[in-house]
Amino acid sequence: MADLPPDAAAMRESGRWVAQAASDLADARSLAEAGRHALACFLCQQSAEKMVSAYLFARGAEHIWGHALADLCEDAKAIDPSFDVIKTVAMLLDKHYLATRYPSALPGGVPAEAYDAGDSGRALEIAEDVDRFVRERLASLAGE
Repeated sequence: MADLPPDAAAMRESGRWVAQAASDLADARSLAEAGRHALACFLCQQSAEKMVSAYLFARGAEHIWGHALADLCEDAKAIDPSFDVIKTVAMLLDKHYLATRYPSALPGGVPAEAYDAGDSGRALEIAEDVDRFVRERLASLAGE
C-alpha cells in the first residue's frame, strides 16, 4: 500500500476528515477561551484523531477502527515511519478521550471542574502539532 499513489476517491474522503478535524480544532480554541477546558481537551483529541485518520484514508484505508492516537499513529507508522515522531506527543491526547466527558473516569469531581487553562493550552499545542505534521504529509501525497 505504501508504494501506491493515493486515488482521487481516497483523497476526497481524506479531505472530509481534514475539514472536520479543522472544525473540531477551531471549536476547541473557542471553548478554551470560554473556560470550557474539559471539552476543549476532548475536541483536541478528536481533531488529532481525525487528522491521523485522514492520512490513513488518503493512503487507502477503507475502515479505521478505534480512537486511540497511539494505535492510529502506529498504523500510520507502518506506512510512513516518520509517524513515530508525532506518536510520542499525539498519544498524550488519548487521556482526554474519556476523562473529559465522564465523571466515572475521574477519582472524584466532574470533568468540567477538573480541567484548567494549562490542560487545554497543552492539548491545543499538541493538536496543532499533529495538524501541521499530517497536513505536510498529505501535501506531499497530493504532489505524487
